[in-house]
Amino acid sequence: MAMPQNAQRPLIWSIAGTDSGGGAGLAADQRAAEACGVDLCPVVAAVTAQNSVAVSAVHPVPAELLQAQLDALAADMPPRVIKTGLLGSAAAVQAVARTVDALRQRGPVALVVDPVLRATVSQGAGTGFADDATLAAYRELLLPRTTVLTPNRREAARLLGQPEARAEDLPAQAEALRALGVHTVVATGGDSAEADAAAGGRPAAHDWLASAMPDGTPITGWLSAPRVPTAHHHGTGCTFASTLAAALARGFVPADAAVLAKMATTAALRAARPRGAGAGPVWADAGFITDPSTLPWLTPGPALPVLPVQPGGAEAVWPPRGAVQHATGLYAIVDRAERVQAVLAAAHRLGLPLPTLQLRIKRPAGTAPDDAAWLARLRADLAQGLAAAGEADATLYINDHWQLALDLGAQALHLGQEDLLALSPAEQQRLRSAQASGLKLGLSSHTLWELCRAAAWQPAYIACGPVWPTTTKDMPWVPQGLDNLGFWARMAPAPAVGIGGVLAPTQLSQIAASGAQGGCIVRGLGEEPVHTLPAWQHAWDLGRATAAGQGGPMGWPHASLTAAA
Repeated sequence: MAMPQNAQRPLIWSIAGTDSGGGAGLAADQRAAEACGVDLCPVVAAVTAQNSVAVSAVHPVPAELLQAQLDALAADMPPRVIKTGLLGSAAAVQAVARTVDALRQRGPVALVVDPVLRATVSQGAGTGFADDATLAAYRELLLPRTTVLTPNRREAARLLGQPEARAEDLPAQAEALRALGVHTVVATGGDSAEADAAAGGRPAAHDWLASAMPDGTPITGWLSAPRVPTAHHHGTGCTFASTLAAALARGFVPADAAVLAKMATTAALRAARPRGAGAGPVWADAGFITDPSTLPWLTPGPALPVLPVQPGGAEAVWPPRGAVQHATGLYAIVDRAERVQAVLAAAHRLGLPLPTLQLRIKRPAGTAPDDAAWLARLRADLAQGLAAAGEADATLYINDHWQLALDLGAQALHLGQEDLLALSPAEQQRLRSAQASGLKLGLSSHTLWELCRAAAWQPAYIACGPVWPTTTKDMPWVPQGLDNLGFWARMAPAPAVGIGGVLAPTQLSQIAASGAQGGCIVRGLGEEPVHTLPAWQHAWDLGRATAAGQGGPMGWPHASLTAAA
């Protein structure tokens, strides 16, 4: 969603150090903010003397000078988000904590902490930026106020007073840091090559996300993308944290902001350039938001995932597409087997293309999941629907009751994100085995992190919704709109399907014109599909014809979930 030229851009502060080499610190933060379309106020907390190979001096600014900068900005240019980098002293941490508290008396302000505790340039890796007093101030003052913490594994270990851990230990470290008061931890593992091709997969950078929905529901998993083969990575952590702060300022919740930060950092590493004899700086680029190859996977843990190598080698197109892809076109969702038969009969009678169907049977309120009578009726209804679809050679997706559906020979399933989270390891294996045998698997998604979690399953399609407000299901998300649906259609590594609030054929035309390859109809089918299907099919065909002539530039999506939801 492009921002009007006369609109005031979100404002963030970066309280960090200077880098005389221009690679990291405030210089990297400024590049990242500009790439994300937000304004940044640079607050100098420390001055460093460094180049591409070494840090030769670090001088924290006097505490009174740091406080003066913060007070001047607070009086005139209050931020939506504050990002910290190199602070350099306990007094600086104290000043930040005081300022955050004062600003939060006036309104919400998010705090992103990139705990820069030592240098990472080639010959300065042992240069410490934080003494014991500073570390204690982080633990006691800053972490309890932190919205998102972005440590690498060495920084996480130092904050916890632990020995340096392996990449696969990041989940446990993240939970320990959250126990200190942090809302969200994104523990970055891109500096570790331990998992590179360890199990036959492609070299990868894995970051552990530990966050929560506004209602407290946990959001955890590995954000993974192929490792960018470059020796130039100076400023990577700054770019990641600043992009995350910018995304928060644009209204995204922390889990979605982490996805955007991962995308931006991947693109910045690809654009890295040499400057001097050592590691050159990464270079943030606004184009990351329209580049499908930056989209990461989100997979459950705690074991490190293995990213597949497709034919073509480790440099094959990312993210990989599943073996089964399904452009659903007109997608009718019905609640009983008789409706499957009615829709198929109507299409046959009218000479229309057979629509894709989904059979979504909900358990009646007050009925126990193991109620024998209910299970018998469910089995009979599913068998009847599958038989009708098989006789017509139509695709019927079964929603919810996936194990029973597989037992009955279903060749297509649809699962929601809650269903994915509820899968045991054995159930995951059964589902993946069925996919390997040709099962079509459709998945719901409502946010960016759910899009990434769906992508990791390499499904037949990914549903994006609700496109418009809907009363068929209670949900915390705001409508995705046609702009987000268009983003899904471009970015998802599977056909995108629009669902939610589609009540008129003109809306279905808009879904098709957005680039989506399927559009769902629920209540709009009416009691007599033979009377309604022609208008829906015509609308779909019209929208697809319109989409063929489009394809202009696309901007940022909007946030579909907010902290106030």
